[in-house]
Amino acid sequence: MGVKLTPQQFVATYKPMAIACMKKTGLHYHATLTQAALESGWGQYAIGNNFFGIKDFDGVNGDEQLLTTTEYLDTPNAKFPQIISIVKRGAKWLYTVKDWFKKYPTPEESFIKHAQFFVENGRYYKAWAHRSDAEVFLREVAKAGYATAPDYENALISTLKWFQKNS
Repeated sequence: MGVKLTPQQFVATYKPMAIACMKKTGLHYHATLTQAALESGWGQYAIGNNFFGIKDFDGVNGDEQLLTTTEYLDTPNAKFPQIISIVKRGAKWLYTVKDWFKKYPTPEESFIKHAQFFVENGRYYKAWAHRSDAEVFLREVAKAGYATAPDYENALISTLKWFQKNS
């Protein structure tokens, strides 16, 4: 596990990488920083330099790691490599599972692969069209189902507002 950084430390460490990614891809650096902070717990859970919770669906190429995560799903019958627990939460099922996630050699590679992820996955076409507007982009990413957390969009926008004021 990584070290949880203060928001200010996170900006000092990763803003240059997010700006470099923006120059290569057009994805606004606030969008990159927002998702990196939220998905990694301000760096604490960026295991294998995966700052964005990007999954690996085959688990066989050597660029993956089996990690514990939570998922909110509509069914009690989902399949994962390992299910630790399933608990009914309102209309959803909260899974604690082990699942395959990508790993990257460096944080910079993670940032670039994050941007490429949106280009390579058609369900994010509408979001990618707004990549220069961090708020619209993040709202569209949430609507397209990037994460299963019920409050994901609100968490993104709240974190984005902090970055807009402080970076």
